[in-house]
Amino acid sequence: MSGDTEDTGETLGTRGDIWGHCGDIWGHRAAPAAGMSSDLDVFVGNTTLIDEEVYRLWLDGHSVAEAVARRLRGGVLEREGTSVAVLQSDTRDHYRTFQMLERLLHVPPRLLQQLLFQIPPERQALLVQRYYAFDEALARELLGKKLSKGTKKELDEVSARTGVGIRSCRRQFDNFKRVFKAVEELRGPLAENIQQLFLLPPPLARDYAAIVFFANSRFETGKRRLQFLSFADFAACAQSMMGHWSQGALAPEAAEPDGDLPKSFLQDLKELKVLVTDKDLLDQHKSLVCSALRGKISVYNELEASFKALSRALVNVGGKLTHARDVRDFFVDLVEKVIEPCRSDKWSPGDLRLFLTHYTAAPRNLPGFRHQALWERYMAAITACLLRMYHD
Repeated sequence: MSGDTEDTGETLGTRGDIWGHCGDIWGHRAAPAAGMSSDLDVFVGNTTLIDEEVYRLWLDGHSVAEAVARRLRGGVLEREGTSVAVLQSDTRDHYRTFQMLERLLHVPPRLLQQLLFQIPPERQALLVQRYYAFDEALARELLGKKLSKGTKKELDEVSARTGVGIRSCRRQFDNFKRVFKAVEELRGPLAENIQQLFLLPPPLARDYAAIVFFANSRFETGKRRLQFLSFADFAACAQSMMGHWSQGALAPEAAEPDGDLPKSFLQDLKELKVLVTDKDLLDQHKSLVCSALRGKISVYNELEASFKALSRALVNVGGKLTHARDVRDFFVDLVEKVIEPCRSDKWSPGDLRLFLTHYTAAPRNLPGFRHQALWERYMAAITACLLRMYHD
């Protein structure tokens, strides 16, 4: 039980869902000298025993008593032929072990380096991964908010809305904040930095990168018109924006933190306004796109009627990103000015994809437009976000 070597007479060490194993005990009997009693040399291994079910209950924030009750309801006594007293002792032992491990889990490389707990490397990796795993409903509630004491005080309400236990909410919030603080000043790709510092698998590291990105830019995610978007939707958008817009997307060796959108890039986006302020360019852009899509798109008439409004929305969203308040409204603007009008006109996802493809490519053929590389870099992320967000 949790690394104990005392023989209680009963044990849960044969459970099928236990990670690791109890210390092996072996020995030999020394030949007794004349007139002396025999001696037994005993060697005890100390591999730390970790029960997956109990670890999950601890992570979910259940007390020892609640964990015992849940294990009893799961039929552990019948399966193992043990007693309630042993089950209680086993659960308490595991909880003590997890509490001692927690300070190491805050800095996962220390878990690998320490010698007190003999845990196989693959089990260490699982401990870390499950400690930093999070409930997407909770992450969705916190996305874009400042990871501050004030936000932490709101967790009782968040717990009630999401159904995630308050202790688990606090642990997950502290994980978000710990990762944010660790990487906010580091140069280079956020996900890679998180993966290296916290030893997380790549998909989980990318999700944490999205949380850091949103906390840093403070995008609005809580308004009613955005409630149809999931954490996974926002995380995919964050990855596209970091992948195309961050400094690291152009020069990884001299990258600023991915959590910061480069000011020079955001400033340059104002140059793209010529596509909608120059009437000739706007008309030519519309002509090129409509000619390419005639007969290929089911909402051609609607496209022709709404092209200029859509184009102004797409260009102006980028042109406003130099102002903090407009950065916050980035997703609100995409939904209000692009997604909702397209939905109203019954565009299919395929229609939107075709439009964005030709809309992005057409300026190559506009005489006098000199910002094609900037335009395509900008539209790569906008397109990825819109296609991800365009659902019910």
